[in-house]
Amino acid sequence: MDGNRKRGHTAEEKLKLSLFGDDEGQPLDDIAEEDERQKAEEDVDIGEEDEMVDFIVDEEEVDEHGAPLRRKKPKKGRPRPGISSSALQEAHAIFGDVEDLLRIRKLEVRDKYSETGERRLEDQFDPSVLSKKYMTGKDDQIREMDIPERMQISDQSTGHPPTDVISIEMEREWIYNQLVGGLRPLFNESGASSEDVDELKSHIARFLELKHIQKLDVPFISMYRREEILSLLKHPNEREANIEHDQNQKPMLKWHKVLWTIQDLDQKWLLLQKRKNVLQSYYNKRFEEETRRIYEETRLILNKQLFDSITKSLKAADSEREVDDVHSKFNLHFPMGEVGLDKGQYRRPKRKSYYSICSKYGLWEVANKLGYSSEQFGLQISLEKMRMDELEDAKETPEEMASTFTCAMFETPRDVLRGTRHMAAVEISCEPCVRKHVRSIFMDNAVVSTSPTSDGSVAIDSFHHYAGVKWLRNKPLTSFEDAEWLLIQKAEEEKLLQVTIKLPETVLDKLIRDSNNYYLSDSVSKSAQQWNVQRRMILRDAFNNILLPSMEKEARSLLSSRAKTWLLWEYGKLLWNKVYVAPYQRKENDVNSDEVAAAPRVMACCWGPGKPATTFVMLDSSGEVLDVLNAGSLKLRGQSVNEQQRKKNDQQRLQKFMMDHQPHVVVLGAANLSCKWLKEDIYEIIFKMVEDNPRDVGREMENLNIVYGDESLPHLYENSGISVDQFPSQEGIVRRAVALGRYLQNPLAMVATLCGPGREILSSKLTPLEKFLSLDDKYGMIEQVMVDATNQVGLDINLASSHEWLFAPLQFISGLGPRKAASLQRSLVRVGAIYTRKDLLTSHGIGKKVFINAVGFLLAKELSEDIFLEYGNDNANGDDDDVLEMAIEHVREKPHLVRAVDIHEYTQQKNRPNKIETLNDIRLELIEGFQDRRRLYVEPSQDDEFYMISGESEETLCEGRMVQVTVRRVQPMKAICVLESGLTGILSKQDYTDDWTDINELTDKLNEGDILSCRIKSIQKNCYQVYLTCRGSDMSNHFENNQDMDLAKTHSKPRMIDHPRFQNITADEAIEVVFHVNSSFIVYLQFLLDKDSGESVIHPSSRGPSFLTLLLKVYDGVYANKDIIEGGKNHKGIKTLKIDKDTFEDMDEVML
Repeated sequence: MDGNRKRGHTAEEKLKLSLFGDDEGQPLDDIAEEDERQKAEEDVDIGEEDEMVDFIVDEEEVDEHGAPLRRKKPKKGRPRPGISSSALQEAHAIFGDVEDLLRIRKLEVRDKYSETGERRLEDQFDPSVLSKKYMTGKDDQIREMDIPERMQISDQSTGHPPTDVISIEMEREWIYNQLVGGLRPLFNESGASSEDVDELKSHIARFLELKHIQKLDVPFISMYRREEILSLLKHPNEREANIEHDQNQKPMLKWHKVLWTIQDLDQKWLLLQKRKNVLQSYYNKRFEEETRRIYEETRLILNKQLFDSITKSLKAADSEREVDDVHSKFNLHFPMGEVGLDKGQYRRPKRKSYYSICSKYGLWEVANKLGYSSEQFGLQISLEKMRMDELEDAKETPEEMASTFTCAMFETPRDVLRGTRHMAAVEISCEPCVRKHVRSIFMDNAVVSTSPTSDGSVAIDSFHHYAGVKWLRNKPLTSFEDAEWLLIQKAEEEKLLQVTIKLPETVLDKLIRDSNNYYLSDSVSKSAQQWNVQRRMILRDAFNNILLPSMEKEARSLLSSRAKTWLLWEYGKLLWNKVYVAPYQRKENDVNSDEVAAAPRVMACCWGPGKPATTFVMLDSSGEVLDVLNAGSLKLRGQSVNEQQRKKNDQQRLQKFMMDHQPHVVVLGAANLSCKWLKEDIYEIIFKMVEDNPRDVGREMENLNIVYGDESLPHLYENSGISVDQFPSQEGIVRRAVALGRYLQNPLAMVATLCGPGREILSSKLTPLEKFLSLDDKYGMIEQVMVDATNQVGLDINLASSHEWLFAPLQFISGLGPRKAASLQRSLVRVGAIYTRKDLLTSHGIGKKVFINAVGFLLAKELSEDIFLEYGNDNANGDDDDVLEMAIEHVREKPHLVRAVDIHEYTQQKNRPNKIETLNDIRLELIEGFQDRRRLYVEPSQDDEFYMISGESEETLCEGRMVQVTVRRVQPMKAICVLESGLTGILSKQDYTDDWTDINELTDKLNEGDILSCRIKSIQKNCYQVYLTCRGSDMSNHFENNQDMDLAKTHSKPRMIDHPRFQNITADEAIEVVFHVNSSFIVYLQFLLDKDSGESVIHPSSRGPSFLTLLLKVYDGVYANKDIIEGGKNHKGIKTLKIDKDTFEDMDEVML
């Protein structure tokens, strides 16, 4: 060995030094430097080392980046004087191998003594924390890249979208087909002209170009490129403002559902193409492996044909379902085996299918001789290819052919034929053409039926949330439009319902009949008929055992997807209603000239039970907390001197609180019924304050209004991490009151506050059915709504720079996202204010593409006149700006000049009809700048207040619903009860029992604390009371019948009609079973069950005395139902009978 080479200490030496120190006391990093005098002594012969030193192999060590660490073989060092080997052995026994400990210690010392080294964030924080705070390396890349953030996130999963013309045209056609015939069609193709279709397609293509090539975000496209995609901005099911008739109509916030749908479809298309490309590469590789493994020429040719067919089908597939079909066929013919395993790799035990066993023993040769291949059959049944050549039948019988393939696994010809039929049936069921054809028929014609299980019959009453789906008979799949299927699915999981999905017999018979026509031979020879028997068995097996059960699963999945899509849009609609509201507007006589643009000062109040106490929080016009007051004695209702004095003190403190801060409005959280009395107490204080101090009370305080506020979102803010960050020293009830007041001042910003890294907004309960939606789906919809609303409202970045909570919507600005918004926010806060929005591009690190997307939605309103003039003096184009400013000032001072402009006529003169909306927006902006497009705030109605305070809804509290109540006080003629929600219930003696006349007083029957089951008789919302009944006749199920079905009884009046075809029976007597389907009733009459086809009966109608019902038995299980209208008398004095447009003189003529 090189004696001059420096070396470090061994583990034992380092342990010794760490335990006993050395003369110099040097750091561990420096102990590698040894005296030159010792080097020669330390060089020893390698042979002196222990021969077994490498017998035990240590686990490979890696560094912090995952790379293996190189460890030098330790040399035998000379013992340090004064240290005995026994001491070293004792230390080793105590501490063990200390290499790892020393390496950690070395890193600590390095960090301690290093002056320039900085620890990486990954070494200090958990990766989940960094990811939540957007501080990972990928987040840094997203921040730095000059592409809209949400677009970057999408591209991470889909890959970069193709931008060539052919790709965009292909995607355009696919998206158009989805818009007119997807899960929830947005456009009706049947009523559209060819020009409308062409325009829609061209606008879709233009949207894709703007998004993929120019990297423009949805809000920017909808606002500043609207002329290029006008047809996509008009939702067919929503009323559009007609500018031609009312060009002064205020523009309103608009939820661009079509654009968001196209963006979602764009992502699905890109993912679909990505999957197809990946599968095609995999198929090529597997086919090459299979080709190298097989040497039989016949099999090679067959495999080549199959591979070409699969490749063609994959290229034509335009949905995930169709790609799944192709993949199933590929896996059937090219199953994953042991191909590609390297030498020495373990082979997992594999469960072989019956199909693979049959194929292994050569039955595929028999299957190929059965007749048409699965692909040929699929092309014919789907009418993609006409039947040209007659099917050639084998000359030998099936048994004769099968006898030549018998073996140990298939000992008899019958076994061979059974295996052959199975192979053919599986191939047919996996053929993409066949599946697509059957899927189309199944989804268009299948019907759903439900019936309760034994548990369901007991649990589901008329007010149960599954009551509407308890009985369904043959409801078409196409009729499910809302979330009804999700309830059915949940009830089935809870074993309350039995659900069947099937094709009607007539449709199924036609499908089988058509399949036989295309698959069977037309020959009449004996052998052909024997082969046809086999083919019929194949089709029966393929359809009944494989295809139809598979289609049922797909139908369930389709219904779930369709219902969740509907529910997701409903969820978004409910959130839209929350952010669509404009801030509370002060009364006109309360607004000074210098306070026109300022938000109101709000005093927010949250009721408290005592700990915490009722709390008042005063917010200035910017939403910042000015003062807090706790007034726990306001709720006292006692008559003692002490309680009255405490309450009076709180009233005086609250009066002074309002006198000091002069709020414009008071918002009271509607938490429970106590808030009703609290509101009256606050009004009493206001009236007394105005009466006692008329001179000290401001003009706006004279008519101070108290409004109720929903506490659902404030509760989320109270328990959120961001509220603790913003108000670390305040109690939870204070934070809740802050959110209550801020929502009144700026609903959009308050909702956006709950959309931070914690995503607290997901905990809000907007609809009882939202439990069926995933958190990712919900937040995706929340993001769409917030982006649309935020960009149409705009964000004043100078105002937000002074008030952090107003920065919350910044992440939803076009082109930005949580990462870019956080970086921009830090930059803006550091600078303080911007003079022009161009500073965002030059001084705040925003790239040009992101700047173009965002700048139109960022406002810079709050600049003082001095700062503006100072900046204006430095502007090189001052003269031009002066001219523009004078022109704008002229039309602002004389708005009637702009109002007189006819935008429609102007665009016609300039031949720019597509500019009409943009020009009208400019016109309205000149008339009234920074106009808020949101719906004006409206105080809660009486119904809104009732449901907020009670915590109930129209579904949970309605007449006829069963409730449990607790008796609080009993009087001779009535009992005062309380519901679980706190509402007061009144139970009179007459409503206690059917035999109430036998009761002298209710006090003889009821005691305080009794728990009763009652029905709600009526609701008095203004008094927050409900009237109850527990009479036996009222408590019974109003909708029961002899078969224990919760179906409405049909009542009809007996008629004096003498005719052999007329049966004077009620609807209940006539109807054996009634099933509700699409608001119509399909009836099976007991009277006709044993009658022949063509028999009919007429009975009284439930529609009234002027109607009769004719029921005709078409054949078993199918009946026709017609209403007969009795008209006036004719010239013979006989009443006429009318069916549809035909008029008859008597029943005999009707029967004819």
